Amino acid sequence: MIVINQSIKVTNMAKLIYEHKFEHSPTLNTVLMVEETIKNMDDSVFTIAELKRRLPKQINHYLLKIILEYLEESNKIVVSMKGITWIHNPNPNLRKAISEGLEL
Repeated sequence: MIVINQSIKVTNMAKLIYEHKFEHSPTLNTVLMVEETIKNMDDSVFTIAELKRRLPKQINHYLLKIILEYLEESNKIVVSMKGITWIHNPNPNLRKAISEGLEL
């Protein structure tokens, strides 16, 4: 009986953490603004501080981190120790070459 209560407590705690994690979510306009700014950056590698300076509107650091996580998970950017790099390329010829190419 105690084990059941503890597992219920752990499950409830996990739900609370998950709900709290996404308490404040960025709007679609904010995500698109950040995406367009990154896509149009002149530098190939830049820091979060540089990105914040180039954004047309100020954005909360926490929300920016959430957006960067999303863009990284959707394979549009790479975040490394040196900075952020845009890697998404929607070119259909490139997609075809990758899918039909040989892996070495």
